[in-house]
Amino acid sequence: MNYPDRETAQRLLEEALLQNPGRWGDHSRVAAECAEKIAAACGMNAEKAYVLGLLHDVGRRFRVRDLGHLYYGYRYLQALGYPAAAKICLSHSFPNQDMSLYIGQIDIPEPEAQDAQRLLMAMEFDDYDRLIQLCDALASADGVVDVEQRMADVKRRYGRYPQPQWDKNLEYLRYFGEKAGKDVYKIVEK
Repeated sequence: MNYPDRETAQRLLEEALLQNPGRWGDHSRVAAECAEKIAAACGMNAEKAYVLGLLHDVGRRFRVRDLGHLYYGYRYLQALGYPAAAKICLSHSFPNQDMSLYIGQIDIPEPEAQDAQRLLMAMEFDDYDRLIQLCDALASADGVVDVEQRMADVKRRYGRYPQPQWDKNLEYLRYFGEKAGKDVYKIVEK
């Protein structure tokens, strides 16, 4: 299997949190729960969606904040033999598959940033990539939030939120709602 089972994913997250404690762990759990519910409503593999949602930020174990957590998470899960989960680590912040729209800092050496760009451009996104991108926007450490409110919060904290990224997140909200035949917020409510 190209992603770990639920128990292994939970262990990987707990180990990462020991390395770098923070509210990002709760955010990851909320993203996983949202992904599981939406995937089930859409006829996708809910277990896979949960695991991918749980591990999308696992690169934070390396105490990096921005691009580093994407790239090092990708490399870490590739090394463990989980290419689908590794892909999500890199893809989850790029709904437009365009690194020039990245909101955070390039906090890794230039050769690694170039490798991240190359890997991203070679990816073919599927519904799991799109789902985790959406769930990343739906999930706060405290629970499910309105996607537009979350994007506005990110814009406030980082000083910008590129319109193409904003539009793509809203497109995914509509897409999964149509696919499920139900409003996404109704699917993910407790």
